[in-house]
Amino acid sequence: MNSIVHSAQREARRLRRSPWDLAMITWVPLLAVALLWWIFSAGVPHGLPIGVQDEDHSALSRQLTRMLDATPGLHVARPISGSLEAQAALRSTGIYAVVVIPRDFARDVKQGHVGNVTLLHNAQLGTHSGLIQRDVRTAAGTLSAGVELSARARRGESAQAARVTMDPIHTQLVGLFNVAGNYEQFLATGLIPALLHILAMTAGAWAVGRELRDRSLGDWLGQRGRPARTAGALAGKLLWPWLSLTLVGLLALVGLTWGRGWHASGSIAWVAAALALLVGLSVALGALLAALTRSLRMALSGVGFFSAPAFAFSGVAFPLLAMPASARTWALAMPFTHYIALQTAQLQMGAPIAASAGTMAGLLLATVLALLLCVPLLQAALGQPQTWGKR
Repeated sequence: MNSIVHSAQREARRLRRSPWDLAMITWVPLLAVALLWWIFSAGVPHGLPIGVQDEDHSALSRQLTRMLDATPGLHVARPISGSLEAQAALRSTGIYAVVVIPRDFARDVKQGHVGNVTLLHNAQLGTHSGLIQRDVRTAAGTLSAGVELSARARRGESAQAARVTMDPIHTQLVGLFNVAGNYEQFLATGLIPALLHILAMTAGAWAVGRELRDRSLGDWLGQRGRPARTAGALAGKLLWPWLSLTLVGLLALVGLTWGRGWHASGSIAWVAAALALLVGLSVALGALLAALTRSLRMALSGVGFFSAPAFAFSGVAFPLLAMPASARTWALAMPFTHYIALQTAQLQMGAPIAASAGTMAGLLLATVLALLLCVPLLQAALGQPQTWGKR
């Protein structure tokens, strides 16, 4: 216990002397989390700018344009006069799509022929493209249904009978989780712990790697460090980044749920405990990389290699089941994959706590194992001062 207290006090003095080191575990993560929240605070994207190339200039084409502009997700930002202007506008991202209404559109519809409307969109912008396609289909489908109902009414068919004959098989779509498609609940709640995972691994690697770089390992551990003393010194050194980053994560978790009026389906306390374990494991893994490589530069490079792609492989943005076997194996080896599955199950799916008890036990076991592996590596480095000082 004395070694933990002594190491924690020594680390606190070092942080006070190094304002930028202190910033990287205090106000910088808080600012980064606030920025992520602000980016996704709108929740659901709306008012995406599009252009309309109306070559028909009829009452029906103007009605379609008004319906497109009235759709919450779209905003008709400008008329387009030709294909060259449409191409330039799309490339400059002044607009994200162009709806082309061809000449004789109204005449074809009145004569009972198919009226074709073309949507030109940039598929590289996946989110924008998907939302715009959905809303354009909705607006065009609503106009099409209105035209068909009017035609059937003129032929003497009742409105109820017309609806049945137009849609004899009705598909009922039931969204189970995140029904509103809220990107704040979907992406912000996943990206923030991913960011903290990166920062925590960096903090762990920096805390231990700095002692090696500055050739102060002996001052920290003592010239004849025993395993228990080394373990205590390691725990005391990693205590401050763990506490600070965990607090930032808990503030973000409470702010994104209760602070935004979102009452999660499961246990927020269980998610908070898992987040604390994830930060602890991340700090321990960063320290393990520094002890293993005995080089601050190599440890930080390893942190980037392991933590930066964690979100991409977590199954949030791309389904785990659709990944090749090698990619899925890599994803399952990352702690963030298991944490985000637990968080999603609790916040959005309302899964029972027992369903994720194995994940909690795994995170705790991995944290203890990483810390225990650090001890013999640090003791080995303590006996070889010629390996200190590596950048």
